[in-house]
Parts: sequence; C-alpha cells; structure tokens
Amino acid sequence: MANDTPTTWLTQDAYDRLTAELEHLSTAGRENIAKRIEAAREEGDLKENGGYHAAKDEQGKQEARIRQLTALLRTAEVGEAPTSSGVVEAGTVITAIIGGDQSTFLIGNREISGDSELAVYSESSPIGAAIIGLKVGESTGYTAPNGREIAVKIVDVATWTGQ
Repeated sequence: MANDTPTTWLTQDAYDRLTAELEHLSTAGRENIAKRIEAAREEGDLKENGGYHAAKDEQGKQEARIRQLTALLRTAEVGEAPTSSGVVEAGTVITAIIGGDQSTFLIGNREISGDSELAVYSESSPIGAAIIGLKVGESTGYTAPNGREIAVKIVDVATWTGQ
C-alpha cells in the first residue's frame, strides 16, 4: 500500500517553532481553556452564558490547530531551503508576472514564512501546481478559483533566506 500523504518541506526554524507551539497548546493551552470553561460553567445557566460558549469555541479552534500541527509535523521533511537553480520548487522565492502584475512569493507551506510578510503559495494551489518545475523565463497559465485564466511568467527564482 502506497503512502499518499504528501510530505511538507520545513526549515529547522519553522519545525522548531511549530513543535513548540504544539507543545504549548497540548499542555498549558488545554489547561487554560479547561479552567476558563469550568469558571464559566460555575456562573450558571449554560444556554445564555456567553463566556462559556466563547471558551468552548476557542477550545474547538485550539483542538483543530493541535490536529493540524500534529499532521503537519508528522509528514514534515526538515532541512535547509533548496539552493536556487533557476527552477521553481518548494522552498524557493519566486518573482513572476501574474496577470500583468509583478509579484514575489514563497512556494511551500505557509508555516515556513513565520514572521515574514512574504506571501506563500502551496505547491498544490492553482498557481503553485502550474509553476512547479518551470525555469526562469518560462510562461504558463492557470485557472483561478473564480474560473478566470491567468497568465504567469517566471522572472526570478531565488533561495529562501528566511526573510
């Protein structure tokens, strides 16, 4: 049986940051939410208790993030960003003309970028899937989620430096 779970490339910094977030959410984060739910529950009628419902909503979001991080870290391939060879691949910074406008972005998982303001597109996004493997100077097109055809020309492929 083949493993169809895609691997996700992460820098060591991103892996460490996400591992620390998962550890915090799984321990202190869960304890904090449990305390907030219990305190709100003690206030009385749960049907009209806004604090209780807010804490339960936050608990649901936190548990979803724990599941997301667990799955991501389980399939992560940790290493240095690939040195650019002029070919679009996960972990490279792309400058492209997209629909007539120049844009610079990172290809990979959005968790890689950390505090960077750089936009990130997944390899499986419409634009990511269309440009993976292209070289500087090559053009293609992709269908946007709204159904519009968008032309793309690769201007530059650079090594991700973490900024």
